[in-house]
Amino acid sequence: MIKRLRESVKKWEEGTLAKSLARMPERKDHFETPSGIPIDRLFLPRKSDAEYIDRLGFPGEYPFTRGVQTTMYRGRLWTMRQYAGYATAEETNARFQYLLDQGQTGLSIAFDLPTQIGYDADDPLASGEVGKVGVSISSLEDMEQLFDSIPLDKVSTSMTINAPAAILLAMYISIARRQGIDLSSLRGTIQNDILKEYIARGTYIFPPKPAIRLTTDVFQYCKDSMPRWNIISVSGYHIREAGATAVQELAFTLANAIAYLETGIQAGLSVDEIAPQMAFFFNAHNDLLEEIAKYRAARRLWSSIVQDRFGARDPRSWRLRFHTQTAGSTLTAQQPMNNITRVTIQALAAILGGTQSLHTNSLDEALSLPTTHSVQVALRTQQILAHESGVADTIDPLGGAYAIESLTDEIESRARAYLENIDAIGGALAAVESGYMQREIQESAYRTQKQIECGETIVVGVNAFQTDEPTPPERLKVDPSIEQSQRARLKEFRAKRDPDQVEFELQRIASAARSEENLMPLFIEAVEAGATLGEICTCLREIWGEYRSPSIF
Repeated sequence: MIKRLRESVKKWEEGTLAKSLARMPERKDHFETPSGIPIDRLFLPRKSDAEYIDRLGFPGEYPFTRGVQTTMYRGRLWTMRQYAGYATAEETNARFQYLLDQGQTGLSIAFDLPTQIGYDADDPLASGEVGKVGVSISSLEDMEQLFDSIPLDKVSTSMTINAPAAILLAMYISIARRQGIDLSSLRGTIQNDILKEYIARGTYIFPPKPAIRLTTDVFQYCKDSMPRWNIISVSGYHIREAGATAVQELAFTLANAIAYLETGIQAGLSVDEIAPQMAFFFNAHNDLLEEIAKYRAARRLWSSIVQDRFGARDPRSWRLRFHTQTAGSTLTAQQPMNNITRVTIQALAAILGGTQSLHTNSLDEALSLPTTHSVQVALRTQQILAHESGVADTIDPLGGAYAIESLTDEIESRARAYLENIDAIGGALAAVESGYMQREIQESAYRTQKQIECGETIVVGVNAFQTDEPTPPERLKVDPSIEQSQRARLKEFRAKRDPDQVEFELQRIASAARSEENLMPLFIEAVEAGATLGEICTCLREIWGEYRSPSIF
């Protein structure tokens, strides 16, 4: 069959194709994806049908190329989870309530920069940043206001927090207890992925080894108390936003996941106790076909890694479940209405690639935090794709397409090569400490920027098809008085608590941090006694120190 096909292709190329090219040459000498994968003029079968079972299989079965759920969206649509958070807990709670009323099916919390790096709202280092890029959370009282009138056993909650993830999870657990909720019924995800902070995002606090210890403390606590909770969301999203290619995003994310499995096993857990509660977080970029192939390759790679490398026997461990967010780095301040189209294409890629959860960015996010109107448009984009496009009506709609299968194979192959390089260095942690991943991302980001500047890559409205008319949409502005009100509220909160009890709990944390005792139960008791996020992080800083990123050239 393959020999006959090759003969037919040669005849087509020498006849029909040659005549066509003589009349009208192609637009470029060569075509390739943003990862540098060549795009063939015409994709054709490269393997016999006998290899279908090994390479693609069926949805819900190994190797999960075609999806982790047997019926995919025919049974249940993906979770529509809009990322939200700004200013105070009360204002963010109002946005949550609005989104739930509009049909959102899961909450996703954005924390402000001081919260992400472990500073209270009244810390001098938080000045000017309180509530700007997310919600300000310093105390259990803030967390309680954030979830006011939201029953935690009825919603799935995702928290994008890493360095102090264990402390924010402790606050969430305490709120659930106050609502009288059995922790085993809680559904959601704590990002808890510190390695990608050193690689791409930068909101780290502690050196890598104690930071990963916090990650595994969450693993151990949730295994027994919160079996429906995702203990980590291994994030390629921020790696891609920093300038990585699709191949690098996939490879570096899986390298980090391998490191987390290894440290969890060293802490006394088994692969089948960790992997079923792991989730992943990927970017949805502009190249539709490459992105679809990336997600399919990710599932196939992960199912192989956890079985062949770690000996996982539980089928739940083999399934790579992931959340997707459309690419913030592709949004433009110029002609911002164009961003609606970009986000739609990216969301479609995530859906065709089989995501379990999706956030669609708002059209104005290159300019400011999104307005209520732009958030509604972003949510409606998902709902139209779900209910009007037909793409959710069949499983893996592009499975078997020659271009998709070829790209899936190629991305998997290139990602495996990166994983072999990282193994040779000594694993993800060693690759981070040596700057290997950071350099690879920087070089990719530089190449992309050069391609845009020289016009090789067209960004509509930026380096082509520009207009002179300014079209600024309405912008959301965070009231600068928020910072003063947060400081005042925190002062009142501290005045109401027992300072001796707070100091006692902080000393217990300090003692445990010097040992191998799990810190999660102590964090819960500390926040319930009134210890703030910043006070707990300061306690840990005094013992573990702070990480300083090396210069990488």
